[in-house]
Amino acid sequence: MTKPILLILSLLFTASGFAQTEKIDSTIDRWHKAAEEADFNTYFGLMTDDAVFVGSDASEVWNYTEFKAFSKPYFDAGKAWTFIPVNRNVYSDENQNIAWFDEVLNSDHMGVCRGSGVLIQTKNGEWKIKHYVLSLAVPNPLVDQLVEQKSKLDHKYLESQH
Repeated sequence: MTKPILLILSLLFTASGFAQTEKIDSTIDRWHKAAEEADFNTYFGLMTDDAVFVGSDASEVWNYTEFKAFSKPYFDAGKAWTFIPVNRNVYSDENQNIAWFDEVLNSDHMGVCRGSGVLIQTKNGEWKIKHYVLSLAVPNPLVDQLVEQKSKLDHKYLESQH
């Protein structure tokens, strides 16, 4: 009698986890699509009010308000940015109200990139992006050349941080 109950509970937990992953994937996909379609309200509506966006430049760490201000001209022009997910891994805590992910993205203007982030489940059951990091994916054979090319700018940035 105990084994069937455990099996049923295990199947329910697995199904629940799969459903949550689908909701998380859908949120991230809708977020990327909103940027592609320059849908400012949907894009920022899928983020928490205290979200942080970390861009590909070392100086780009924006809170929600700063990122909205930075982004608005792009959205107003009718073309923000397009990042198409190539693959994604989603993970969640045992309570399934915090999730984190990593993804490989393709874009016309930056090529292959990597994104990673954290989502939280709100009181009404919606998933929202709380933290996102965008970075360029640099193929290993190009690392030495790229490090050399950016060394002067890296030095300037590090000097500005003192």
